Formats: sequence, structure tokens, C-alpha cells
Amino acid sequence: MKSTTQVKSGLVLDVSPAKSLFLGMLFEENLFPFPTIRIEEQETLRLVLDSVDKFLQNRDSEFRKFDVAGEQPAEFLESLKEQGLFGLIIPEDFGGIGLSNLGYSRVLQQTSRYDASVSLTIGAHSSIGMKGILLSGNAAQKAKYLPKLASGELIAAFCLTEAGSGSDAASIKTYATKNADGSWQLTGEKIWITNGPTAGLYTVFAKTDSAQGKMSAFIVERDWVGVSTGHKEDKLGIRASATSTVSFNEVHVPAENLLGEEGKGFKIAMAILNNGRTGLGGGAVGGMKRCIQLAARQARDRKQFGKSIAEFGLVREKLAQMTVNCFATESVVTMVGHYIDSGMQDSSVEAAISKVFASESLWSVVNESLQVAGGNGYMREFPYEKYLRDSRINMIFEGTNEILRLFIAMSGMKDAGEYLKDIGSSVGKIFNDPIKGFGVLGGYASKKFSQYTSIGRDRLQHLSPALREQSTVYEQYTQELAKESEALLRRYKSKVVEEQHAMKRIADVAIDCFVGLCVLSRVDSLIAAKGVDKCRDELAISEIFTQQAKRRMNQNLRRIDRNEDSLIDALAERIVEDEGYGWDIL
Repeated sequence: MKSTTQVKSGLVLDVSPAKSLFLGMLFEENLFPFPTIRIEEQETLRLVLDSVDKFLQNRDSEFRKFDVAGEQPAEFLESLKEQGLFGLIIPEDFGGIGLSNLGYSRVLQQTSRYDASVSLTIGAHSSIGMKGILLSGNAAQKAKYLPKLASGELIAAFCLTEAGSGSDAASIKTYATKNADGSWQLTGEKIWITNGPTAGLYTVFAKTDSAQGKMSAFIVERDWVGVSTGHKEDKLGIRASATSTVSFNEVHVPAENLLGEEGKGFKIAMAILNNGRTGLGGGAVGGMKRCIQLAARQARDRKQFGKSIAEFGLVREKLAQMTVNCFATESVVTMVGHYIDSGMQDSSVEAAISKVFASESLWSVVNESLQVAGGNGYMREFPYEKYLRDSRINMIFEGTNEILRLFIAMSGMKDAGEYLKDIGSSVGKIFNDPIKGFGVLGGYASKKFSQYTSIGRDRLQHLSPALREQSTVYEQYTQELAKESEALLRRYKSKVVEEQHAMKRIADVAIDCFVGLCVLSRVDSLIAAKGVDKCRDELAISEIFTQQAKRRMNQNLRRIDRNEDSLIDALAERIVEDEGYGWDIL
């Protein structure tokens, strides 16, 4: 491992615990104890949450009308501004509330209990729309824009996606040409922009021809000549949030509106997306908690065959599984928020893991809550079908889960590859920008991982005895993850990045390992605070997750070598050639 000299409150800032798993290492300092919201922030947060509840409760019928109409009325947006919900993470010096990422995530959790479109309007503004100014803006840019963004005078939007370049951010066509005076001319079109029709400010990414890099970021105001938006998109879910195209036709951008350094736009975009994951994760947790509440009430009150359906084993199984998913998601989202707040140098893999796990857990929980509701769940007068439609987008936007799985595997294996002799420079070409592009890995000889994984980091040293048996599962599969990562690098060499089936399985093992460790950390801290006897339910949640993760990890590792991948690929090729299903009973 590289040197671990930067420490903050026990957290080693230059070590990624998720990447360390690919080396067979359990970096305990960055996993235990489980983080909490700062004491000095808790009172402010309680006031914000109380305000959110008073403002949003008892408005279900309004939210259904907004959903049908496909928009939030102007007066409702004004109310969001008055509540201060556009200034949640903007520092107090600029008129905001100044919440941490953990605090912000908790607010998005609360708004998502009521309506996902409300959360998305707020989140697209805060998590990504104006986050670039917070992360990369200079003093003048912050002074000019942050007060207006905090008040909601300006709503922000993030403009990266284009037709034909969704997850492949490096292939955008929007371009900016530099003028002699340092200003820019910006031309292009962005699609599926949340807050597009209502935003007064856009963070725009464009191709630039410079020695420093091929993409730059710009702060663009809606009122400038050449900026226009298309019609509002008619969407499956999150219908009330405003989504549209945003076009730029020879827009003159002053030199001072270049965001960050010229040519560093790709790095800025990825930093924004990674930093903004806690908003999506918090929203997922809030949605799950609401669905669990609805399902528990439905199970208790609905009678079948003379008794409450809550007494039926298969319904109880659903309720328990929904709770395990929610607890695990809340644990990993909290941990990632802690990493970001603490200034960890690289939490990109952890953030990607939290996004994948949160979005898929939410989908499962919403689906099962609808199932518990039976026929009522399918009817528009009940909230379940709306929650189902609203939750589907989470597995697509801010990086599809397929792309993020490849990112997780490749980023983790990059560090693993650097420990293999004569591979360091060439492996960097593959993994430095896993989303941006795939390079070429040369031949190499390797060293055994065992040389690097002893040093006491193959076991969790400081853990409650009540969790000892569970911890051995993660100790074992962390070692297995490292071995399989090495084996894949050895076997496929220059072709390793093309083995997407194997990479997905590696990513899924890493996801289960890291999420499971976050769950262990949380339960361990609860035991330390309350004692084992008062944590029986939490221990049960941890045990259920661990055993399920163990089965998934075992299956994923076994199927790296024993699988039907070649048959699947051949069948898919046939389907593409035939442009569909080529069989019929006639």
C-alpha cells in the first residue's frame, strides 16, 4: 500500500478501504467506528427536518396531481425556496444552511418519504447542478453565484449527457472555442437535463482543444444569448420534476466563467458525480423507509383466510428482507458521506458501490411493498405504483449500474495490478479513467499477493465478540477477491477489460464485502453504546445480510470459471442479427 500519512479523526485520508479489499486488506481505521452526524450539526438538522415535515406532510393528493400534470407549479417551487431547501449544502457565509454531506443526505431522506420529484428538484440543484462551484469554483465565482443559488433565485442544472454519449462522457460533441481575449464560444445540445426548464444556471461540459485536456467545464447563465431549452420530457416516473434538452448556439462565455482549470472538465465531472452520491443514497433510504411503513401497516390490517397476512411466513419474509436492505443501504450511504466530509482523497469506488446498492435495494423494496399491497398496489389511488415508477430511474442516471460495476472492478484491480512486476505503467493506461476509455495492458510477470497481505490486515482486530463469526466471512472473501483479481490479470492480460461478465462478478463481490463491513461497523458501534442484549434485532439484521452476502459471493466467485458466458454471448449475437426473438410455435 502507499504511505498512510494523512490522518483526520482516525481516518486515513489517502487509503480507500474498498480498493484495499482487492489486495486482501481490511483497512480497519477507515471502517471503525461507525460515523455519526456532528453534535454541533444535529440541532440545525432537527430544525430542518421538522420544517420539511410540516411543509410536505398531508400533501399526497397534491403530489399525485403534480405527477399527472408532469410539473411542479411555480408557486410550489417558490415555497421550496422559502424553506431554504436550495441552500442546504451552501456555506452560511454565502447565505446557505451549511450542512455536511451526511446532514444533507439525511434531509433528502426526509423529503423522499413524501415525494421523489421534490427530492430530485432539490438534489439535482445541490448534488450536481452547482456542486462544481463548491468543489472547483474560485473565490469570485463563489461570491457571485452561491448567494443566489442558496436563496433559489438561481436554480442549477448539470449538463453533461448528450445523445449518443450517455455513460461515455468522453465522447461528447458540445464544443467550446477559445477567443483571443480568453472568452469562449459554446455550441452544442445536452439531453435529459433535470431542472433544465427551470434552471437559471448551468454547469456545462464541452470539448476544448487544449494541451491540458480535451474537456472543460463552464458556468453558463440561462439569460445569455444562444441558450435555450426544449419541451419538458414526458417521463415514466419522477414526472413532476422538470427535464428537458438544453441547447447552446454560439453562446459567448466570459473567461471568468471557466470552471476550474482548462482541460480538466472530465476530472471535475467525475468529482461532482462522486461527491453527489449521498443525495441519491439518502433519497433511496427515505423511499425504502416509507415503503416499509406502508407495507407493515398493510400486512397488519389486511385479513385473508381469517387472519392478518402479517402472520404468513412469506409476507414476514418480505418485511424482514426490506428492512435488511434498508439498514444496509443506510449504513453504506452514511459511511460514504463520512468519507466525503472528512476529505478522503479518493472515495470514488465507495461512492459507486453506494449508488449501485442503494438504487437496487430501493427497487427491490418498492416492488415487494407493492406485492404486499396486492391488487391495491397496482391502483393509482394508492401510492405504491408511483413509488415504483419514481424509483426506476435511479439505476440509470448518474452512471448506469452496469457502467459503475465495471468502474468498481477496474478501479480496484488497478491498485492490484500495480503490485504486479513490470505492469505499473501499462496498467495505468487501462484504469486511470475507467469510464473514459479502455487502453492496452502489456505482458508481465507477477508477484504473489501474499507478500502484501500479511501485516495483520487480513483480520478485523477490534470487533465485538458477538460479531466475530460474521467477521470471518468478510475476512475470507476479501482474500478470495484478491486471489481472483490476480488470477484475472494473469489470465487475460491485455483482454482483461473485455471480460465484462467476470468483471461484474468481481464488482458484486466487492459490493457485498464493503456493504457488509459497513453493516458490521454500525452494529458494532450500537453494541458498544447499548450492550449486546439491547441489540438483538440489529445482530439479526447483520447476520441475515452476512449469510445472504456469503452465498452471493461464493456463487459469483465460482461462476468466474464455471459459467454459461460463451453460450450467452453467442445467443445474444444471434438475437441482434435477427433483430429480435427468432422462434415461434407456428
